[in-house]
Amino acid sequence: QVQVDESGGGSVQAGGSLRLSCTGSVRVFDRYGMGWFRQAPGKEREFVAAIDWRHTTYYQDSVKGRFTVSRDNDKRMMYLQMNSLKTEDTAVYFCALASIYSGDFYRASTYDYWGQGTHVTVSS
Repeated sequence: QVQVDESGGGSVQAGGSLRLSCTGSVRVFDRYGMGWFRQAPGKEREFVAAIDWRHTTYYQDSVKGRFTVSRDNDKRMMYLQMNSLKTEDTAVYFCALASIYSGDFYRASTYDYWGQGTHVTVSS
């Protein structure tokens, strides 16, 4: 069974930074697309950022210029560097893996494996 684990969540004041990390126990890690989604209280899960096997990146408009997604295949890790955090970034952040080379990385249905989520709280 594939295990996906996120870490790095926490509480920070508006304007601060956090870095989330994700790893997955898939066999050929570097062939997977990887994404970050988030879900705020009372809202639907939404796409945040993704990176495919060629390291092409994708971002939701509201995080462009503030968040950076990256991956280190040797360490089997994906990261989400979040800078200039806003109170509206408060959510549970989920890591997901997609066993495809290309596709619609903006859609949750594209992904095969999900982590349990890590909480991010941004206070004013």
